[in-house]
Amino acid sequence: MTNAKKNTDETIEKIMRRAWKTIREYALIEDGDKILIGLSGGKDSLALVEILGERMKIFKPKFTLVATHISVENIPYQSDLDFLEKHCARFGIPFVHEITRFDASTDKRRTPCFLCSWNRRKKLFEIAKRLGCNKIALGHHQDDILETLLMNLTFQGAFGTMPLMMKMDKFDMKIIRPLAMNTEKELKAFAKIRKYKKQERNCPYENKSSRNSIKTLMKRIEKINPDFRNSMWGAMSNIQENYLPQQK
Repeated sequence: MTNAKKNTDETIEKIMRRAWKTIREYALIEDGDKILIGLSGGKDSLALVEILGERMKIFKPKFTLVATHISVENIPYQSDLDFLEKHCARFGIPFVHEITRFDASTDKRRTPCFLCSWNRRKKLFEIAKRLGCNKIALGHHQDDILETLLMNLTFQGAFGTMPLMMKMDKFDMKIIRPLAMNTEKELKAFAKIRKYKKQERNCPYENKSSRNSIKTLMKRIEKINPDFRNSMWGAMSNIQENYLPQQK
């Protein structure tokens, strides 16, 4: 075995092992689950299909999967639906494609990014309910979670982010994030090794997102403290309430 092949195998094994550890330690998947994967077509959701598809082959816990790609007809993303369907088929996962839309003029209080995301999420729940799924798996990674934490601190005045598992009482369903402990850098390496086809993105609102500003800010803070991301992750389970202002 060449060194390059060995390094590639080790990288894949490390990413798989970390995701499976997350699933086990946070009890994200249980026997009998039917899970809908939100397949955007980006590297993270493609990796999620593969990682869960491989995990499904293991005897415990026993669960089933279905994947869905939701197109937004007034946002010109160019997803290769044939590629997405074939990617799912490699792991024996049924593929469903549906279309939604949103009108940015209907709510001036909300950003187009929020409205687009809200409509896609609503469609996702509708599909999951129709297909009899009890969980929805999303491809958010550790960077997404830390960026959301910093966004909430900056813009909402709240210390909160995306939980690894969230119960949605209104829909009688749970959202899980099996890649929450994997970094974006790791998933980029995974996508490169697997030669995932890159989705063409051409969203007119994308550059206006606050998330891009937060990404830039995090890179600047990392220059001050290279271990900044690990410190942020640790802070979420190390809240020292006695050293915070207390309301009377």
